[in-house]
Amino acid sequence: MRGADLEVRDFFEHLANERQLSSNTVKAYRLDLSQLIEFLDDYLERSDWRWSDPEVDRLALRGFLGWCGRKGLSRRTVARKLAAARAFFRFLHRENHISVNPAGTLSAPKIEKRLPGHLSQADVTDVFNFAESEAAKNTLSGTRMLVILELLYGSGLRLAELHGLDIEHIDEHIKQLRVMGKGRKERLVPLTESALRAIRRYSIRRAEVADQTIGPVLVNATGKRLSRRSIQANVRRSFEKVAGARGLSAHALRHTFATHMLEAGADLLAVKELLGHTSLSSTQIYTHTTKERLVRVYREAHPRSG
Repeated sequence: MRGADLEVRDFFEHLANERQLSSNTVKAYRLDLSQLIEFLDDYLERSDWRWSDPEVDRLALRGFLGWCGRKGLSRRTVARKLAAARAFFRFLHRENHISVNPAGTLSAPKIEKRLPGHLSQADVTDVFNFAESEAAKNTLSGTRMLVILELLYGSGLRLAELHGLDIEHIDEHIKQLRVMGKGRKERLVPLTESALRAIRRYSIRRAEVADQTIGPVLVNATGKRLSRRSIQANVRRSFEKVAGARGLSAHALRHTFATHMLEAGADLLAVKELLGHTSLSSTQIYTHTTKERLVRVYREAHPRSG
């Protein structure tokens, strides 16, 4: 293992053991750093360099961003690669592997804020009408589909949080769920009455294939934990019945949860806590959606708006 790779190994051990980032995030960091190493091998015209070498400076990192751009990567992707590099060099500096952090003053490329896809309230009604009709068939798959939708939209869960939900995480008495969010951060979220009704109906079918008291909430026909792909397929199936929902992913229900909460006047900080965001800026993107709606309503309703 060459010298430059030793610090990378230590960095990923840090991500796994201390920061406990999601597997998808770690995978993206690995790709980003491998491309940075590929660039530096070519830029420095040698492969025996170390991260502490003076040539691995701000100018080299700016060259890496330009290299990414020439490969046709979007500004959003380049910004993500810069974020990975910043995290890595912060780690190197904190661990005294380098004396100066060359990524500290680098500016990210400006990117437009992309509003998350979400459903209108009418679309949500249509989606749930379909899911209710499927649940009325009283099958494992039909009752389970309704539970999936109720928890994603009613409690604002991430797909990974729903996938990892176990029976013991549900407290029907206080109507709350205990979920494990990003970075292994635990939080409590409310459980709606409609979700409780859906869970009780589904639990009868679930008991036919799995233990009633322990194990994953969502199970397949053999009693094993339902895969993320299957959860997505359940959501897509319900979305296909509604024109305004087609093409959206399961994550759209979390976006819809936040958007509808803010449209109804919910406090931004409260929505932040419900979503499990660490930064308020992550939640504020939903205010752009609600502001757009207000402007549209004004233009359509006020006699002198046009």
